[in-house]
Amino acid sequence: MTGRGVYGAQLDPPCVSREMGPIMPVLPATEEAIANAATALARGQTVAFPTETVYGLGAHACDAQAVAKVFAAKERPQFNPLIVHVPDRAAASSLADFGPNARKLAHAFWPGPLSLVLPKRPDSLIADLVTAGLDTIALRVPGNEIAQKLLAKAKLPIAAPSANRSGRVSPTTAAHVVAELGETPALILDGGACNRGIESTVVSLVGDEPTLLRHGAVPRGDIEAVLGRKIAVARDDAPIAAPGQLARHYAPQTPLRLNATTVRKGEVLLAFGPNAPACERKTINLSAKGDLMEAAANLFAALRNLDEVGAAGIAAMPIPNEGLGEAINDRLQRAAKAR
Repeated sequence: MTGRGVYGAQLDPPCVSREMGPIMPVLPATEEAIANAATALARGQTVAFPTETVYGLGAHACDAQAVAKVFAAKERPQFNPLIVHVPDRAAASSLADFGPNARKLAHAFWPGPLSLVLPKRPDSLIADLVTAGLDTIALRVPGNEIAQKLLAKAKLPIAAPSANRSGRVSPTTAAHVVAELGETPALILDGGACNRGIESTVVSLVGDEPTLLRHGAVPRGDIEAVLGRKIAVARDDAPIAAPGQLARHYAPQTPLRLNATTVRKGEVLLAFGPNAPACERKTINLSAKGDLMEAAANLFAALRNLDEVGAAGIAAMPIPNEGLGEAINDRLQRAAKAR
């Protein structure tokens, strides 16, 4: 994209020659690879890249045809909005209206794993497909260094859901992206395993009451501490205003049984804590020491690993429903919903 940019600044032409040769699907996230990815985005292609939460499948958020490629690759319903990634608060403020609560949360948690749903500015150039035609927009400033470098090189907002097929387990490594999407992205930036391993928390600040739309890597209690008040949690039947609100989501192909204290014949075990029950087949312990942060970081990789065993089912031990445990349980409950 050249000319006037979506952040109100004059943009230079893309930083890499358009004579760039064929792109290998997976590349270590070097400066050159990041520059190539920025050019691919400017050309209307999709790029997979790491964030601190999970890998995202990104497209130029102002290019409706590019965004449509994301929906097609993921087989994602178009009523499900996308999160727009921007480099900083200034860029976010050019796309949405920030009230006092939004400013507090942005100051406390950006860059980082918190997405804010805000009133979209009337002059925003974001494609309607990104926001599902709503007058709101979900924004995040990622904390991951590679994501930040990509945003800086591209000089455009990136609409990026998780880089997996809709409803499936989110990817936390480049190999997971390949397993889910093959060579669909023009380029996959390999930045190793995501250190948080669970998606961003999503908070709506539209209207009078802050509302938690999705549990995630920032615990609800931390948000309430910054706001100095309790916040509401969206009902399961609330209108979809952000990713992660579908009843069935983050799901392995293998049936998942929650709050298991024993393992049935033919099952594998998703364990937590030091007192895991005996299992004849495979066991993966999210955190043998009972650390919720470690468990969150390991969750999606563990589900994907157990799903590949070909077991009759996955038995998941109880997770304390506090702090990051709320987000882990949210993912497990949605994954376990009947098909």
